[in-house]
Amino acid sequence: MHNADDTDRRLLRHLQADPAQSTALLARRANVTEATASRRIERLRRRGILLAQQAVIDWRALGYEVEVSLRITLDKTNPRAFDEFTAAARAVPEVLEIQSFLGRVDMRLNVIARDMAHYQQIYRERILTLPHIADIEALMHIANIKRAEGLPL
Repeated sequence: MHNADDTDRRLLRHLQADPAQSTALLARRANVTEATASRRIERLRRRGILLAQQAVIDWRALGYEVEVSLRITLDKTNPRAFDEFTAAARAVPEVLEIQSFLGRVDMRLNVIARDMAHYQQIYRERILTLPHIADIEALMHIANIKRAEGLPL
C-alpha cells in the first residue's frame, strides 16, 4: 500500500474484519492507543484510502432470488452514448453494479429481481428502454464461488 505503514495496514485489516467496532476496540486489537487509532483512521480517510464503512446486505434474505449479469455493447455513433446510458442505468433501482470495459463489451450491469417474472418486467420496462444499446447478452447468476470482501493487507 502506497505510503501506509504497518500500523495503518493493521488498522485497516481489523476494520475490514469488523467495520462496526468501536474505536476503542479497534485500537486494542491493533495494539495502539485510541487517540492513535482515531488520528490514523481520519488520516486514511483524508488521503482517500479509507473510502467508507458500509452495511453489506444479503438481498436474497430480502426476497430477491434472481441475479443476472448483462453485457451491453453500445451504439458508439453518438458521442454521448456512454454518459447517457450510464445516467439512465443509475436510475434503475434493481441495478446493483455498473462497470465499463474496453473491448467488444462496453458495459456490464448486475441486476437483481424477486423472481423470473419480476426480472422479465425489469428487462422489458427498464433495461431495454436504456439509450444507445446496440447489443445485449444476459448471463444468469448461479452461485458465488469466491467473493473477496477485503484486501490482503
